[in-house]
Amino acid sequence: MSFEPLAYRMRPANIDEIVGQKEIIGKHTSLYKMIKNGYVPSMLLYGEPGIGKTSIANAIAGTTKIPFIALNATTAGKKDVEAVVDETRLTGQVILFLDEIHRFNKAQQDYLLPHVERGDIILIGATTENPYHDVNPAIRSRCGQIKQLQRLTPADLFELLQRAVKDEKKGLGKLSIEITDKQLETIAIGANGDARKSLTLLESIVKASKNEDDRYQIEDSMIEDLIERAGVYGDKKGSHFYNLLSSLQKSIRGSDVNAALYYLAHLIETGDLTALNRRLLVIAYEDIGLANTSVGNNVLSAVTASERLGLPEARIPLSVAVVEMCLSSKSNSAYSALNQAIDGIKKGKVGEIPKHLRDGHYSGAKALGHTGYKYPHDYPIGTFGGWVKQDYLPKELSGTEYYVPTEAGEEKRLAGIYKKLKEFKGE
Repeated sequence: MSFEPLAYRMRPANIDEIVGQKEIIGKHTSLYKMIKNGYVPSMLLYGEPGIGKTSIANAIAGTTKIPFIALNATTAGKKDVEAVVDETRLTGQVILFLDEIHRFNKAQQDYLLPHVERGDIILIGATTENPYHDVNPAIRSRCGQIKQLQRLTPADLFELLQRAVKDEKKGLGKLSIEITDKQLETIAIGANGDARKSLTLLESIVKASKNEDDRYQIEDSMIEDLIERAGVYGDKKGSHFYNLLSSLQKSIRGSDVNAALYYLAHLIETGDLTALNRRLLVIAYEDIGLANTSVGNNVLSAVTASERLGLPEARIPLSVAVVEMCLSSKSNSAYSALNQAIDGIKKGKVGEIPKHLRDGHYSGAKALGHTGYKYPHDYPIGTFGGWVKQDYLPKELSGTEYYVPTEAGEEKRLAGIYKKLKEFKGE
């Protein structure tokens, strides 16, 4: 049996052997039809590890028979790119598969661009990062296709695993393996959409199950042991990590406790407490805000506790904070009001500070007319404290309102006070 890993051996030889990604390169797609007709456009393939970027590139090359060169941008230098260009002089055209393309520096990109533009080099770039954030615009502009690949479904992975078990040439078909469809389904689910991981799991399980008679009897306990952390994926600096943070906040904002806990679990497994805690504090003030002012302090306490406890115990206070925020009344009125004020200032909607508000704690302030300020505490008003009618906004902005209260939770009471104060001012 070959010493090459099963995941490597099972890569599709042509586009008809690709498992999953039907929306990207299924038989009904324009990309599939172009490749079948011998035309390959330069493209960027974006997605998480193990979901088929390299396999698709290899399958395209196998279908068209155009010379294929693979480089990794983390290790390739300018000389490697020059060698690709030299190859085009001999063959006329090559497919260059460039993995981790976002790591290519400007000099390498500048050298490559004219050859891609002329069509000597058909560039297939692969990246785990969002190409609109991390790939140079010049590269993007030369790629007519930017495709975001999705994690494979359990059904896709089950099909791939069945193929690997039966394939005598590239897979494990020559071995005497006793494995049930249910066990293959368990591996497919445990791989969490990652084709490479599913095949690696299968190979590891098979190798660990060999008995004295050269038979491979697969046990459920072996599968459960090896897939325990198979679903965990999250590069702390990668796009997927920030997608998890975004999904956590949107789930809390949408009051979906179960979804929020799902994303919290993923983020905890990545181990980056600092980024997670920072985002939870942001959520407390951005999305809960004035509707439940105690949440900010509660989340801060949970965050502080998590930092002192560390993982894995940190998950306990954080779970309390997330559930409380999900089920709390919500308001972004204060945050939205400040955004409007900032936007107005940037657009030039400003004015002179009223003289009675300017600093008057120095000799000469009176001569400059910095007088007339009324001290609100000297004018008691019920249980509110003190209030007196006077102008605070610049004259040019008189009557401007940034704050629009939301009558949710505790903010309903604050909204009532805001309305009453407007009445006192005669607005």
